Amino acid sequence: MMNEKADILHFEREAEPLSSGSQAEPGSQGCQGWEIRLLNPVDKDVWDAFVKSNPNGCFMQSWAWADFKELEGYKTFRYGLFAENKLVGGCIFYFYPHPGRANLIIAPGGPILTEISWENGMEMLVQQGEILAKKMGAIALRIEPLWTQKPACLSNFVRAPVDLLPSETLLIDLRPTAAEMLANMKQKGRYNLRLSWRYGVETEFTSDGQAIPLFYDLFWETVKRQQFFGEPYGFFINLCQTLFNANVAEIGLAKWKGEVLAAILIVYWGERATYLYGGRSFERAEVMAPYALHWAAMQRAKMRGCKVYDFYGFTRNSNHGYAKFSQFKSQFGGVAVTTIGAQDYFFYDMLADTIIGLIRNIGGEE
Repeated sequence: MMNEKADILHFEREAEPLSSGSQAEPGSQGCQGWEIRLLNPVDKDVWDAFVKSNPNGCFMQSWAWADFKELEGYKTFRYGLFAENKLVGGCIFYFYPHPGRANLIIAPGGPILTEISWENGMEMLVQQGEILAKKMGAIALRIEPLWTQKPACLSNFVRAPVDLLPSETLLIDLRPTAAEMLANMKQKGRYNLRLSWRYGVETEFTSDGQAIPLFYDLFWETVKRQQFFGEPYGFFINLCQTLFNANVAEIGLAKWKGEVLAAILIVYWGERATYLYGGRSFERAEVMAPYALHWAAMQRAKMRGCKVYDFYGFTRNSNHGYAKFSQFKSQFGGVAVTTIGAQDYFFYDMLADTIIGLIRNIGGEE
């Protein structure tokens, strides 16, 4: 049972110092011995190690993900929380300007807090978010940590109308043996997986950029058939090249008789491997290529030291847009987990100014 203060998994580790080159922000001092600092590139490895070590650390709070978002036109702000000059928490904030709309400072997968930094850390991050909001013209801070219960330090936050990442997912435990994992699958899932093996479906994993068009062709075929939103090709060029260079992602391919029938993009972060995107050919469905591919991805993630395979987007609601995908994912067993979802903290002075500006624009005032 989780205690009231944590409302998520406990995290106990010795805090680590960062470089003396980290810059303290004006007005960033919290309680005695606490401060918030803008991180520098020299801090990258220590920050990433800190996030990976946190049981709720998310790849969207990684240095490489922030680099990727900068290629997509976002401004990023990377902050560390320090107690007695030791790293105890932090957050990477993102901002994308939308002219004529109410803008937000966002933190997908963040903040990253430890037990020592709940109250003081959250308060300081909100204060820093307000400074950024005034500078960037945003009305609110939207966070979305991977917490399963809302802690008291978020009492002034309200549930956001839109999530930054799926708030429900399916997690597969990678710690059991392969035989135990097979036993934990649903009967139909085991049958389809073994069928793919009998057909001789082959799998491979690569961080070679030449695999990106192979992946994208199948991704886009799936987008068109399933009629959901799909990111453009340039998005995946930026995403894959950034994450490949950081050695935190791979493309997995499933082939049958030389033909690529399924492709997935896996992100490895700490003890979690996340199935971020995928697609499949709607030809040769009988060979069950996606089953062989996800099974191989789980075994590969396990070899890389991961303990959890995150299917990233799942629903138990049969009327939800994810229902068909979720039926496939559920064949692997696992545990469905629901996080608190996106939470908004409004800066009412900025909100009032934005509303007045929008009204004036509508009225044609200069």
